[in-house]
Amino acid sequence: MDKERFDRGLVERKAVLGADYVDKALASADDFNREFQEIVTEFAWGLCWGDDTLDRRQRSMLNLGMLAALGRMQEFELHFRGALTNGLSRDELKAILTQITVYCGVPAGVECFRIARKVLAEIKGDSPL
Repeated sequence: MDKERFDRGLVERKAVLGADYVDKALASADDFNREFQEIVTEFAWGLCWGDDTLDRRQRSMLNLGMLAALGRMQEFELHFRGALTNGLSRDELKAILTQITVYCGVPAGVECFRIARKVLAEIKGDSPL
């Protein structure tokens, strides 16, 4: 493991997903998945997110589209929250979800909008729209 890349990844991961979420994931790692958590932190977050060629907003936009296209809705919800943390506005997110609907299909769009409304309602404590 490259300690510098891991440490950079840990900073990025916590900044986007929240320290509580990341700390819990790392603390609950066991002999079976500890190496996986290290790989995710070092490569997804240290190598990819830690590269400043793209900013966090741009990476969030990309992730939302890719996760929707892959049908990875649990990860989509996590990264939708991260996109809000990274400063994407409701209008930008709505436009991204509309593009997902057109390019990934209406069923993917329906699920993405459902998740978005749920997350926005949780954040505001009421109905998002």
